[in-house]
Amino acid sequence: MSKPTFLEIARRAGVGTATVERVLNGRGGVRPETVEKVVAAARSLDYPRRLPEAHRGVIRIEVILVRPDSTFFARLSRAFERIAATLDRTIAVHRTFLDEANPAAIARRILEPDLRRAALILAAPDHPLVSAAIRKLEGENIPTVQIVTQISGTKSTYVGIDNYAAGRMAGLLMARMQRRPGKVVAICHSQIYRVHRDRVRGFFDYLIDEGSDFESVAALFGFDDGDRNAEQLYEALKRWPDLAGLYNAGGANTALNEVLHRHARGREIFFVGHELTERSTRALREGTMDVVLDQAPEAQARRAIDLVLAALNLHDLPVDNPPIRFITFTAENL
Repeated sequence: MSKPTFLEIARRAGVGTATVERVLNGRGGVRPETVEKVVAAARSLDYPRRLPEAHRGVIRIEVILVRPDSTFFARLSRAFERIAATLDRTIAVHRTFLDEANPAAIARRILEPDLRRAALILAAPDHPLVSAAIRKLEGENIPTVQIVTQISGTKSTYVGIDNYAAGRMAGLLMARMQRRPGKVVAICHSQIYRVHRDRVRGFFDYLIDEGSDFESVAALFGFDDGDRNAEQLYEALKRWPDLAGLYNAGGANTALNEVLHRHARGREIFFVGHELTERSTRALREGTMDVVLDQAPEAQARRAIDLVLAALNLHDLPVDNPPIRFITFTAENL
C-alpha cells in the first residue's frame, strides 16, 4: 500500500495539511488535543514513518466511575482493565473513582482532569452540576460517552441497556409468574440516577397497564446500602401482610435475600433484581430470588471504548450503538 498523504491524514483528523506537517515533523505550536487527533489519524492510516517521541502514548481515555465497593462497578472496572490490556500500547485507559455524594467534585474532575485527556467515558449521578460540566465538555468537542446511566440535559452518546424496557420486563415477569395476587413494591438507590428512575417507572407502568391482580404501593429508597435495604423490606413486610412482589432496580440484593430467607413469608415474595453475581446466582438456586436481569457491563465497556476510538479516528468503520441487550436469568438457565 502507498504511504498516506498529508491530505488524507488531514481529512481524517479534520485539520489542515499545514497542521499535519507541523505535528509529524515536530515543529510545535499546535494545541495538544489537535496533536492527538493528527497522531491518531496517522496511526489509523498506518503512516509508516516513526512518529515524534514527544507524541508517543498521548492518547489517554479517562473512565470516571463511582462506588468501587459495589459488585457491579467493580465488574465494570475489571472489564475496562481487560479491554485496555488489548489495545495498542500508545492508548492508555485511566480509571478514576469518585464519590457519588459529591457532584461538585465530579463536575470539577470532568472539567479539570489531572491528565491530558483525549476522551471521557463516565457513569455518574444525574445532578445539575454534572450536567453543566458535561455540556461544556460537549461544546469543546471532546469525545464523551455516558455509560450505564444518562445525565439529563446532555447530548453525548449513551451506552447501556434500555432501562425503561428492563423495568417493564420485570413487571411482565412479576405479572406472569407470581401466582398469588397482592401488593408490590420497588426499591432502588434514590432519585439521583436516571437508570433507576427509568426502571422503576417501567415496572410500575407495566403493572398498571397489564397486571390487574397486583397493586403497586411504593417505591422505596435504600441507597444501595445493605442495612437500609433490609430495613425497608422488613417495614414493607410488616406494613403489607399481602405483599406479593419485590423489584430491586438497584444494588444490595444480598441484604434483601437474607431478609427473605429468614422471614416467615419470605418464600412467598416474588423477587426480581439486577446483575448476575456469585451471590445472586446462589439466591436463584436457593429460591429467595426468582429472576435476575443482567445488563452485561462487559459489553457496555467494549462498546464505549469502540465509540471513543472511532471518534478519535482509530476505527475505520462506524460503530453501531443500539441498546445493549440485557439477559434474563432464572434458576433454570444459570
